[in-house]
Amino acid sequence: MTLADTATTTATTDTTADLACDARAERAMTVYVCITCRGGRPLDLVPVPGAVLAAATARAAAGTGITVRPIRCLANCNRGLSAAVRRAGAWTYVFGNLDSSTGAGALIEGARLFAHSPDGLMPWRGRPDALKRGLVARTPPFDFTGDP
Repeated sequence: MTLADTATTTATTDTTADLACDARAERAMTVYVCITCRGGRPLDLVPVPGAVLAAATARAAAGTGITVRPIRCLANCNRGLSAAVRRAGAWTYVFGNLDSSTGAGALIEGARLFAHSPDGLMPWRGRPDALKRGLVARTPPFDFTGDP
């Protein structure tokens, strides 16, 4: 085996390991999308905009390992279509004012960014604009003991 073959084999092994790590990180992510959100629209509007966003988010997550779960209410009714992005052992982020047509891509892009964050916080840099403008709250992980 030549030095070039060894470098190629090492690079391939590293890439395979990186992909496996990426897949594990993304499997640890869950996006909860409120399916009852109407975004200030009439109560008899069908389909419900939140349900449309949930379905689009599930489609956007296909093949990523990110779990999308519909939820009946996030109690964020005054801030439009809402979703929460959760990572095991890390902060959970709640977003509002999402758009049913573009919010899905933003949620999955944000979840992927968050999945690879070393400190358990969703990085501001690289976060989709909808997730910067629509941030409602972040809540600490269950085992958080408080800041010093």
